[in-house]
Amino acid sequence: MSDTVSYQDIEAAAEVLQGQIKLTQARPSPKLSQLTGCTISLKFENRQHTASFKERGALNKLSHLTEAERKAGVIAMSAGNHAQGVAYHAGRLGIPATIVMPRTTPVIKAETTRSHGATVVLEGESLTESREHALSLADETGAHFVHPYDDPHVIAGQGTVALEFLASCPDIDTLVVPIGGGGLISGIAIAARHINPNIRIVGVQTEMFPSMRQVLQQQTIKGQGSTIAEGIAVKEPGMMTREIVGRLVDTILLVSETRIEQAISMLVAQEKSVVEGAGAAGLAAILQHPGQFKDQHVGLVLCGGNIDQRLLAQVLMRDLVRQGRLVRLRIALLDQVGELARLTALVAEAGGNVVEVQHQRVFSLEPAKDAVVHFSIETRDDEQLNAMIENLKNAGYTVSRSYTD
Repeated sequence: MSDTVSYQDIEAAAEVLQGQIKLTQARPSPKLSQLTGCTISLKFENRQHTASFKERGALNKLSHLTEAERKAGVIAMSAGNHAQGVAYHAGRLGIPATIVMPRTTPVIKAETTRSHGATVVLEGESLTESREHALSLADETGAHFVHPYDDPHVIAGQGTVALEFLASCPDIDTLVVPIGGGGLISGIAIAARHINPNIRIVGVQTEMFPSMRQVLQQQTIKGQGSTIAEGIAVKEPGMMTREIVGRLVDTILLVSETRIEQAISMLVAQEKSVVEGAGAAGLAAILQHPGQFKDQHVGLVLCGGNIDQRLLAQVLMRDLVRQGRLVRLRIALLDQVGELARLTALVAEAGGNVVEVQHQRVFSLEPAKDAVVHFSIETRDDEQLNAMIENLKNAGYTVSRSYTD
């Protein structure tokens, strides 16, 4: 295969992958459509064996290795989904695999990769340093380096997502695809443009890591910060992929951390489907830029579902706070018998459910005869919450919403 990826290459990849990976569901989402003002269809790549589309490109690449290359083994650099995709399918094919991961990689991701039979090497403080070490190991050992996105076989494998998606949902007007290094959107764009030359293809990046958009706009690459969408937090997009994206992708939208969190929560609530930050980026783009998608049939690729359980719980709770369904109120009251009971009774009368109470007498700037109570309260929505606060104020209490300790 040359450095140019064709539609025929993607069709060939589909034959290689047939029966080796899950044919993930693709279907409309009436609930999300109602909430967003456009018709939404979803492709559930978060339900692959390793919970990510990365299996496609990894398996297609491994399947094209020569016998000598298989015996020498493969090396990959990744902190997550690419690592698991390579490790899992290399194990299935009997190919020795070494995965270089940053030292900061969460233990569960390293252990999951090991569980697929790969040797995990923790080296470097960043993916860039890990990549350098992986390339050095490849030179020393003769193992074949499997690039996470800038490889024609990998791109062709990722493009099979579009073949399946458009076969199930042929009326899609717009495809919205997360962009990290660009492998997924490159493959999808090649396939989708062949099937429907008029289809609109929108890329999505985080505001913290807009590297592909910066490259295409001939700007200096500046990407840094802590993002929940670490799967697309790529500082340097591929050389092959930037050419394909520049040629075939209509626009690249940026999304905030807040919108990504909201999208994760919405997919759990409305679709009962767990996605990681990168997997929710497409829905986040619709939430942040609704005018770009109004009245269109939009296809979203839920590209991954590997999110830490603690982080997921935190995201869901934070979204309840944003919706006004979980609130922390700071209330000053007299420090006397029965006052706390009176206060909780008023909250109950307004329909609030007290989750937690912190009663503070000493660490407070209130008068010595007063106390401060922090109530964590569940409510139905903002309207009920505002009515509750108003009732408490009318009863003579000083009330404010509290977001800190």
